[in-house]
Amino acid sequence: MKEIANLARIVTSRSLSTIPVLDLHGINTTKERQLVTALVSLPDITPNLVVKAVYGKVTPSNVRAMQKLQSRVKAKMLNQLYFLDHSDPRHLVSRRYQLECLDLLHKVSILFAEGEYALTEQLLKRCLKLAQEGEFTGYEVQCARMLSTLHAQMRNAREFERMDKVLLNAQRIQSLEDEAERLHASTVLALARTVSSRRAVLPRVPEYIEKLESLHRRAGTFNTYYYLYRMRLAYFELLGDHGEIIRFTSLAARQLRDGKLNERRFDKRYNHFMSVYAHLRSRQPVKGLKLAQEAVRDFHPSSSNWLYFQENHMLLALHAQDYDFAQKLLATIAKSPAYPKQRPAALERWDLYRAYADFVAPPARVGPGRRLQMGVALVIGQRITVRTCRLTLVLVKVGKRGLGRSLLYLKELGQQRGSGQGLVGLVKYRRLGFGAEQAKPVEPPLKRAHPVAVGELFQRRPIGRVGELGQHERKGPLVEGGVKGDGVRLLAKAGE
Repeated sequence: MKEIANLARIVTSRSLSTIPVLDLHGINTTKERQLVTALVSLPDITPNLVVKAVYGKVTPSNVRAMQKLQSRVKAKMLNQLYFLDHSDPRHLVSRRYQLECLDLLHKVSILFAEGEYALTEQLLKRCLKLAQEGEFTGYEVQCARMLSTLHAQMRNAREFERMDKVLLNAQRIQSLEDEAERLHASTVLALARTVSSRRAVLPRVPEYIEKLESLHRRAGTFNTYYYLYRMRLAYFELLGDHGEIIRFTSLAARQLRDGKLNERRFDKRYNHFMSVYAHLRSRQPVKGLKLAQEAVRDFHPSSSNWLYFQENHMLLALHAQDYDFAQKLLATIAKSPAYPKQRPAALERWDLYRAYADFVAPPARVGPGRRLQMGVALVIGQRITVRTCRLTLVLVKVGKRGLGRSLLYLKELGQQRGSGQGLVGLVKYRRLGFGAEQAKPVEPPLKRAHPVAVGELFQRRPIGRVGELGQHERKGPLVEGGVKGDGVRLLAKAGE
C-alpha cells in the first residue's frame, strides 16, 4: 500500500492541469477533431481546403489560426503514439515486446528521479526479464546498469555483485552483435551501389557469411542469427539460386515451429515473402500460389508489406492460370487504404496486371471504356502484319539495379488487312526485326527482382516516360530477334 500511496502522491502533485492528448471518442466536436477528420478522410487535401473545412472560409486570420491549430494537434498526436495498439500479430511481432520494454524504462527513469527506489527496482526486474526473453540485448544492458546503480545507492553489495556479472556478460554479447551489425550493414550498402561495386563485393560475401557464423556461435543470440539469415538470403538472391532460398526459408520456418528460434523476434512475414518470391522466380506458380494463399493471413491489409506480398501473389495466380482468383484478388487489393498511397511505378504495375487479367479472362460486365483500354483481341501465334506504322521509342526511368528498359509504343496508322478490329500484342523479346515470321504467344508479366516502371501500356500514350528518341516509318510484319539489351516490352495497337 505504501508504494501505491507514494505513486499517488507523485501523480497528483506533478500532474499537468490538462492532458495533452486528442479526445477522439468524445461527444463534443472540436476544431481539433474537425482537423483530424479532414486529414484522415482526404489525405491529399490542400491547406486552403483544410482552412475552409474547419473555419468555413479562407481569410488571413483563419490561416493564422489554422497554423496554430496544426501545431497544437501535431503535438497531441505525437503524445497519442504512446497509446497505440500493437497487439495485432499481423504487424512486426517484435515491436510489441520492444515497446513494452521501452515503456517500462521510461517509467523507471521518472520513478528513479523521484526517489521511489522500491517501485523502481520492481519495474526494472520486470523489464530485465522481458529483455532477456525477447533477446533485446541493448535493453538488457540498460536494465542491468540501472539495477547496479540502484543497488549501489541502496548499499546492497550482494545484489550489486550479482547484477554486475549480468551487466558484463550482456556487454560482451552486445559487442559481438554490434560487430555483426556493422558487417551486415557495410555489405548491404556495398551491394546497393553500382554494378561494379556489387561485382567487387560478391566474391567476398562467402567470407562475410563465415565470419557471421563465427559471431553467431560465440554470441548465440537472435540478433547475430538475424544478420546471418539476411546475408544468406541476399547472397542467394544475387546468385539467382531461388531453389536455395526456398530450402533456407523452409528450414527457418521449421526451426520456428520447433522452438529453436525466438518467436518474439522472428519475422515470419519476411520469411513468407522470400519463399513466395522464390517460387515465382523459379517458375513454380502452382506450389507458390498455394503457399501464398496460406501466408497472406499473416499480413495486415493496412501495411505496405501486404501490398508487396500481394504483388507476388497476383503474379503467381496469373502464371498458374487461375484467372478467377486473380480477379477476386484484384478487387480485394483495390479496396486497401494503402493502395492509392503507392509510388507511381507500383500503381502502373498494378494497372498492367489488371489489364492482362481482364484481357485473358474478362469480367462478366466490361464497359466500353475499359474494353477500349485493354484492347479488343489478343492475337496469339498469328502473323502480325503492320502496313504503315509509326514507331516511338520511349526511355523508361532506370531502376536501382541499373537495368535499362525500353518501351516501344507502336501505333497503327492504317487499317488491319482482313479485319476491322484492333489488336494488342504484348511481346517480350530481344530485338525488333521486320520479316515474314510469326509473333510468339503472350505470357503474363513476370516481376523482376527490382521492377522498373514500364508505363500504362494499354493507354494511348504511356505514362512515366523520360523522352522520345525518334520516330520511324516502316512496313512489314513484326517479329522477334536478338540485339544487345536485356529485353523490352512491346505494345502493338492496330486498327484504330
